[in-house]
Amino acid sequence: MKLFALSISMIVAMLTQSICAQTFNDETITYKVMYKWGLINKQAGDAALSIKTVGNNYETQLVAKSAPWADQFYVVRDTLNGRIQKDGFLPLFYEKIAHEGKDFKHDVVNYSRNEDTVIGYCTRISQKEGKKNATKKEHVISATGKTVDMLSVYYYMRSLDYPNMEKDQITTLNIFSGKRKEILTIKYLGEETITYDKKSHQCYHISFTFTSDGNKKTSDDMDAWISTDAQRIPLKLEGTLPVGKVQCFYTGG
Repeated sequence: MKLFALSISMIVAMLTQSICAQTFNDETITYKVMYKWGLINKQAGDAALSIKTVGNNYETQLVAKSAPWADQFYVVRDTLNGRIQKDGFLPLFYEKIAHEGKDFKHDVVNYSRNEDTVIGYCTRISQKEGKKNATKKEHVISATGKTVDMLSVYYYMRSLDYPNMEKDQITTLNIFSGKRKEILTIKYLGEETITYDKKSHQCYHISFTFTSDGNKKTSDDMDAWISTDAQRIPLKLEGTLPVGKVQCFYTGG
């Protein structure tokens, strides 16, 4: 159920472009996750994303869960924790505790940097349905250039200078998603007005894809709409499922 988690925590943008001077106050914002298939349009879950200042860093957390009716098909109970440096919104620590279906995974990534090289020291504890014991694996992943993860990307992209971006501009960067490095390709699609809950919102529209180093897609394409006001809040996300699609809408904060 990678798409569910991505739809909530991954609202990405042109991450290698210039960023504005931006700081974040302590906040908690919430989303509703909708499942749409034909005439069916039902809330499938919700999420809350929070950030607070601790010294020179930010501590962040995302908590996401599926709705009771959706639990009958696929249970999602995910918690993501992160530490991000204020300067550049780059990750220092990442943790994902995931109960998805009947499987359990616990990923921890600690980062080190040497000039343009980023190294992630990863530990994964996992337990599959029907297995008595959990397994533990450790590995190292590395990347050269701008590198983010599933939490730091959310705040990094909110600081970008969208008004000076060109429509249809494309860029790529590295993203660590637990135990592996992926390539994130982003396209800026310009400004659009979206309407939900009987309100209209002016937004920056972006689309993005995830691929492996071999250029093989690792998940379906997604779209996001980010408010054009000073808060730059991702208001809507949309991704395709094998049957239907998932849409995430900002509900407050």
